[in-house]
Amino acid sequence: MKKMLQRLLIFFIGLPLVILIVCFLPHFNHLALNLTVIVFSALGAVEIAAMLEKKQMRISKIEALILGALMPAAEALSLGFNWDAQVAAAFFFAGVFQVLVSGIFLRSENFERYAGRMAAGFTTLIYPGLLLQWIIKMGRWEGAEIIIMVFLLIVMGNDSAAWAAGMLFGRGNRGIIPVSPNKSAAGFIAGGAASIAVGAVAALLFPGTFVPRFDSIFIISSALGAGIILGLLSGLAAVLGDLSESAIKRGTGSKDSGHLMPGRGGVLDSIDSVALAAPVFYLIFTLLFKF
Repeated sequence: MKKMLQRLLIFFIGLPLVILIVCFLPHFNHLALNLTVIVFSALGAVEIAAMLEKKQMRISKIEALILGALMPAAEALSLGFNWDAQVAAAFFFAGVFQVLVSGIFLRSENFERYAGRMAAGFTTLIYPGLLLQWIIKMGRWEGAEIIIMVFLLIVMGNDSAAWAAGMLFGRGNRGIIPVSPNKSAAGFIAGGAASIAVGAVAALLFPGTFVPRFDSIFIISSALGAGIILGLLSGLAAVLGDLSESAIKRGTGSKDSGHLMPGRGGVLDSIDSVALAAPVFYLIFTLLFKF
C-alpha cells in the first residue's frame, strides 16, 4: 500500500512538472527540458554502472556520470548553437576514445579487468544517454512542444494504464514474460490501448502539427491512421524498454536500479521505457509526418 501511494504521488507531481517543463518553458531552445534529460541520463548511467559492478564490470561513478551525460549534452549544444550532427558524432568518438584508452594506464596486475571496464564504459555511454538524446533532437522541429508532450504521454499513458489494469485485472494472467513475472496480459493490452489512443487523439487535435507525409497509401494517408501507428509502435518500444531494464536487473541480481524515486525504485526504473521509445517515436514520426 505504501509503495502504491508513493507511486501515485510521484505521478500526480511528476506529470504536471513534465507539462510545465515541456510546454511552458521552451525558452533558449528548450533548455529546461534539455538539462532535465542530461541529468536523468547521467544519474541513470551511474545506476547501471552500479549494477554492472556486481558482475565485475567496474568504472568509477564520476566516469559513468560523464559518459551518461555526454551524448545528451552534445545534442543540446548542437541545438543551442545550431551546430550540425558532426558535433554529436565527435562527442561520441571522444567517449569511445576515453573508454578504450583509459585501460592502457591500468597497473599490470589489473589488466584482467580491462574487458569488464570496457563493457561498463560502452554501456554507460550508450544506455541511456545515446537513446535519450533523441528527445532533445525533437526540439529542432516546429511545434516541438506538442510533439514532445505527445511522445511523453504515449509512454506515460502506457505505463500508467498497464499498472492500473494489472492491479485491477491482472491477478490471473501474470507471468507471461519470465523476465518480469509481475507483468500481466491485462496490463499489456491496456498499456497498448492507451498509447494508441494518445497517438490517435493527438493527430486529430493537432492537425497542423501531425500532417501526414503520404496521401495515397492506405491507413497512413490519414492523420488518424498515422497517429494510431505512431502510438502503437512507440508504445511497443516503451514496453520493450521496460522489459529490457528488467532483464538487466535480473542479470545483475538487482531488485531496483536505485532508490531515488519513491515507489518506483531508481531513476533508470523511471526512464527505461522513455529511453527505448524515444528513437522509435522520432524515426516513425519522420517517416509518417511532415516536419
